This record gives sequence, C-alpha cells and structure tokens, in this order.
Amino acid sequence: MPSPKTPLDTLPCSLPTREIPPGIDPASICQQAFDNKNIAKLCETDFIKHAIWRDMFSLSSTLRTFYSASAIVSIWRSLSRERGATAFEVKPGTASVKRQGLASGPQVSWIEVSFTFSMAQPLEASCLGYLCLVFDDSDEKWKIWIMGTILDQLPDFADVDRLDPVESSARLDNVHGNRSLSDNSHQQHDYGCVIIGGGQAGLCTAGRLQALGVSYICVDSNDRIGDSWRKRYDSSKLHTIRESSHLPFERTFTPDYPQWLSKDDIADAFQAWSKKYGLTPHIWLSTTLESGSWNEVTSKWTLHLQRKYHSDSGVQRSEFITVMSSHVVLAIGVNCHVPLRPDYANKSEFQGHDIAEDMLDAGLASVTVVQRSKTFVMPQENYMHWAETQYNTDTDMKICDIKCFGYPYAVNRNLGLLASQLRQKYQPDLYSDLKKAGFLLEEHDDITRHLCERLGGHYMDVGASKKIADGLIKMKTGCLPTSYTKTGLKFDDNTHLDADVIIFATGFLANMGDIVRKLFGDQVANRAGDCWGVDSEGEIKGAFKPTGQPGLWYMAGGINHARFFSRFVALHIKAALEGRPMPVFDAKQSSISPRL
Repeated sequence: MPSPKTPLDTLPCSLPTREIPPGIDPASICQQAFDNKNIAKLCETDFIKHAIWRDMFSLSSTLRTFYSASAIVSIWRSLSRERGATAFEVKPGTASVKRQGLASGPQVSWIEVSFTFSMAQPLEASCLGYLCLVFDDSDEKWKIWIMGTILDQLPDFADVDRLDPVESSARLDNVHGNRSLSDNSHQQHDYGCVIIGGGQAGLCTAGRLQALGVSYICVDSNDRIGDSWRKRYDSSKLHTIRESSHLPFERTFTPDYPQWLSKDDIADAFQAWSKKYGLTPHIWLSTTLESGSWNEVTSKWTLHLQRKYHSDSGVQRSEFITVMSSHVVLAIGVNCHVPLRPDYANKSEFQGHDIAEDMLDAGLASVTVVQRSKTFVMPQENYMHWAETQYNTDTDMKICDIKCFGYPYAVNRNLGLLASQLRQKYQPDLYSDLKKAGFLLEEHDDITRHLCERLGGHYMDVGASKKIADGLIKMKTGCLPTSYTKTGLKFDDNTHLDADVIIFATGFLANMGDIVRKLFGDQVANRAGDCWGVDSEGEIKGAFKPTGQPGLWYMAGGINHARFFSRFVALHIKAALEGRPMPVFDAKQSSISPRL
C-alpha cells in the first residue's frame, strides 16, 4: 500500500516579508554576519526561528530537509562532528541579492552567499553550500533563512563529472544489439551495477558509473539508443529549454539546435552521446528484465533477462540470460506504464477509433476537449524567464543544476504561488479569453506542486490556449461521460457528443513500486517503498537516494533530473562497491548508520 503523501502547503515554510533596498552591499553584510569560523559553529541565534536546512547527500548522505532553528542546530552539530566537517570557506564574489517578483512591482528578496567545506569521516568528501540571509526585525540582525549543503566529490575516487570522449576510431555501435550472447564463454555475467532502462535516466547513470570505473550494463527493450524518444508522436517536443536538456559532461546541444528540442533531436543526440563517451558496448538493446531476486547472504541480485536478436539467417530469436549484480538502478520512468483509462459502459458499441492541438493541425473538422476539473496553465514565456535565470551558457552545468534543484521544494512552491498571485493581480486579462471559452482554469497554483506531488496535471501553454480562446478547439465542461454510443459519448446531463476519434488524455499511474513488486516480489517492494510524491519533509519519495531495499535505486524525472541526481547515485554505488559505504542519517536514530 502506498505510504502517505504530504502536501507541500502543509510544511512550515514562509517567504521573507522585508524587501532589501537597492544599493545594499551583500558582501559586506555576509562578512559582518558570518566568517569561516562560525559557519562551522552555528548556533540557534544564527537562524531565524522558522529556518530551513536542505542537505543533498553531504552530511546526511541522502536527501533531507530540516525545519526550525532548534532542530537544525542539533542535527548540524551532531552530523558535523560525526562526519568530521571542516575547512569551511565562504567563496569570494558569490554574495548577491536575490529578488523574486515583478521588476516594477512587489518583490521578496534575500542575500545568498556560497561556501565550501570538507568531510573526513568515514571517507573524505568535498562539499558545497549556500546561505540565504534575511533581516530579523526582532533583534535587528541578519540571520539564516535557508541553508543548503551539497556533496560535490569523493576525492578518493575519480571525478564523477568528467568522462573523456573515446577516440573516433574506437567509437562502436552497440555490440550486443544484433547477435546472441549465449555462445560467448568469456562474457562477463557479474557486474557492479545493472541499469534497467536506457532513456535519459539510464544513460546519465551509465555515464556517471563509467566515469567512476564501475562495471555495469544498461539494458533497454528498444532496438536503438534514443528510441524512447524516437518512437513518440511526430510533433513531440520538449517544453523545457535547450540549455536545461544536456546529458552529463560537456554540453550536448549547440546553440544551432532549436530552443524547443524535437523528439528526433533528443533521440539522435542520445545515440551520438553514447558513442562519443564509449557507452555503447555496455548497452544491451532489445533486452528486458523478466524477474529478479535479492540474496541476503551475498548481497547480490540475480537478474533474469530476455533478449531478442537476429540469427545469421536474419530470423528473430530470443534467449534468456542470467546475470548477477550488487546494485540495480531502475530507470524505467516513474509513469507511462499503466494508463489511467476511464471505464465507461457499452465500449463495444463505439464504431470510431480510440487515440488537441495536433488533431486540429492535422485537418480534423472539429476538436472538443472534455474537461472534468480545473487545470493549471503555465505561460511558456513565464517559464522561459525563470529557466533562463537557472540555465545559461556562461555557467557550469553543475552550478546551474544546483541553482535549479538546491532550494527546498516547499520554498519553490511558495515562490511559485507568489508568481501566480502577481500574475493574477498585474496580468488579470492573461487568460480571460480562455476562461470565456469555457476552460476551467486553476489560477492559484504553481508548477512545483504539479511536478513533485502529482507528476503532471498541468499544461505548459505552447499554443493550444489561444486556439481554445479563438474557438478553434471547443470545450465541454460541467458534465462527465457515462457511456459509449455508436457515434460518440453520452454524458451524465443526458447530452451527447459525436466523435470519430476519442483520445483519453487522463494520465498514467505514477508509482514505480508497482513495477518493483512485479519484478522482485512483495518483500523487496515493501522495503523499497514508493517512488515520487512528497514525504513529510518535503522531499521526493524514493527517487535518487538510498531506498529501504539495499542495492536498489530509483532514477526518474526529466533530463535535468537525470543529469544532476545520477551523480549522487553513482557516488553512492562506487563507495559501496569499494567497501566504504556512505552512512545515511536516519531520523529515527540520533546518529548515522551505514546502508549498502
């Protein structure tokens, strides 16, 4: 049974209320408030009462968010002591005033400054951090509103962010893509890690593991690298900007690519990137995981794979292969496995087809959207304004990702709601025509909730809103379908809608735990827990971090999620394989405990 989810709105988080005036010197304020010594010895009076600390794999070795000055200081001191945190240094030139809101209207603001530090126990680590300062009127001092700490590198191992391209002459196509493996007695069948899924999450994880020298294979059911994108409908494009869509190491897409990458842009780039960095010999295409089991004694997975291949005569055949591994990364996508399809009566009566903008562009006579409940619409230009402040060609990609993912999700939720409020107040007519056309618009909402809590349920406005407003796409609301008819759908208000084609845009079940149960059984699934949704601290459940099942990892999300969080999964796996696992802080204990 899925574990309870926590709405971000219920977490103890608020935005600064005092606006920082122009002309203030943030570097001077940071210097007065904190020096290198007292970052290491923070006390409760250094924080505002409702401060927040988000740790990303440094002191806690996982994703944790802590609330309130008293809780933060207690855990900070304990973990700093146990992990041997030292060498705190404020990075010169990083202090700046951050403002959110309208350039000519209301804003919230704070001062942000970056720092670095090291840890010595149980293995050496270099880390990054940031402080967000606000002025506390109660005692007229600058104090910490948000603190963030992030694992950077494990110096005893290779650089997880660097992988040199292989020589052009050595770039191979997939060597396991078209022949049998069963006759290869020399073929390795015991790996440090097996990655299930060869989309962005699988490829990013594979690249990181290769950078660290971990033995691995990546299995994918498709025939070619990139097919998870290549096989999508013709007009598929990313709704996120090009600069946020690179794979690890160097930038994948040059400025001559379009801002909104097409499915073929992405698919071809995935294939070229895999060849460039020498991943293709490790990728087993046309291969699926049928089942697996975990051995408590050996701490190994036994995985049963089915692989399709063509014989020398061109006949397609299948073979079953068993491999062993210490770790399994499930990179199969957190949704898009089981569609949420309404079950209406009399389906057999309908004589049309079962598959809204593309339909209109394809020349269909009319398109009608049946809408059950309100939908949050995010203007593409608003998204672009935000995204281009996070991702740009002038900033190292890792720093861009920290800017995007480093803040607590509850803070991002509140900042998104602020933007929504300002949009309603200062752009009241932005979607007035859309509402007049009958569209049920959710105005007081933000993208963070939809991505973290719902994994969807929103619309990035790339043009269909205008077509609805112009009447080119019709709306039907206030009633729900009850049954099929020969020519369309019957509704609960006794109306009828004729249709030649019915498309259910009702989403998918979003829980990778169901797949785990099917592949590995109840015990593993119960240990591993859910993937996605928000936990009691405001963190994504399950994804990117140690699960309750040793050696099992969830990778999911967009390309930028995969690029950034794959580095931490790979570092965890490398440390464990070297017999030096990163100790994971357990909230139920007063100290940290190793978890393989």
